[in-house]
Amino acid sequence: MPRRLRRLPTLPVPVDGIEVRIAATPRARLLGLAWLRDRPTCGLLLPRTRSVHTFGMRFALDLVWLDARGGTLRMDTAVPPRRIRSCAAARAVIELPSQKKERDPDWAPL
Repeated sequence: MPRRLRRLPTLPVPVDGIEVRIAATPRARLLGLAWLRDRPTCGLLLPRTRSVHTFGMRFALDLVWLDARGGTLRMDTAVPPRRIRSCAAARAVIELPSQKKERDPDWAPL
């Protein structure tokens, strides 16, 4: 796991079997999962977020949009690099490295 993610607090419960770190600092929020050389083994919770971009990403993301109580509003799967996604009703989003590529051999970024 990259050092910048190792330092962040962790959610007490994994999401879809994946450990999720909390972007608790401005720098962690700014960088997100971008510019990582390898696909991380964890996800990242971005509190107080209604919009994300995937510029600087080297892999697709699965985005889980959360309401104020932490319930799932929507999921965007296999969002390729260089895209912008938003959810007006969301209060947070979890970025997860997409597993779509491994499950679907026909998947390719647009």
